[in-house]
Amino acid sequence: MGQDLKAISDLELVEKAKTGDRKAFSELVVRHQRGLLRMSLRFLKSIDAAEDVVQESFIKAFEKLRSFEGRSSFKSWLYQIALNTARNKYRERDDSMTDIANVHIGVAAQQEATLVEVSVSELLQSEVEKLPFRQKTALLLRVYEDLSFKEIAEAMDCPYDTAKANYRHALIKLKSVFEENQDLKTWKSLSSSDLTTEMNYFAEVEG
Repeated sequence: MGQDLKAISDLELVEKAKTGDRKAFSELVVRHQRGLLRMSLRFLKSIDAAEDVVQESFIKAFEKLRSFEGRSSFKSWLYQIALNTARNKYRERDDSMTDIANVHIGVAAQQEATLVEVSVSELLQSEVEKLPFRQKTALLLRVYEDLSFKEIAEAMDCPYDTAKANYRHALIKLKSVFEENQDLKTWKSLSSSDLTTEMNYFAEVEG
């Protein structure tokens, strides 16, 4: 009886895929496609463009698989490919793309968000969009994709301290927006979104 692919690690699947085992690579696709789609949507605000990024990223990953030596996690290596692909499309995007606020993938922490939480999420997304690209990248990978700073550094192809600094600067800017915007300041304690929770934690640590 064959080995259950769902029970083995990414690195083991990679080694199998390198020998031509397409089922092993398909399992890698299943494991990571949703995360890549979620991340791409946050940058591109277009379902079609995000799906293109995911498809292109997996094609590139398959083509470059033999160059992957396992020095980083497969996840961070894959995210690096997707980030580069998304960045190219991000530069080409136009204003007619669908607003990501209407997509709601991994945004609300509760299945049925209150009107207040939706308002906070929309305002937060608007402010996140204004962040410099690298700060936005570090923030989204940390808060919404739950990557470690080591994985973020690998995905962004930068030193660990740089990844952490970009994340920290992004939160500082958003915290400043909270303090200046009375509505956000009032709603902060009422919202259960991942980003608001992270900012509350950050405020406690910094305080």
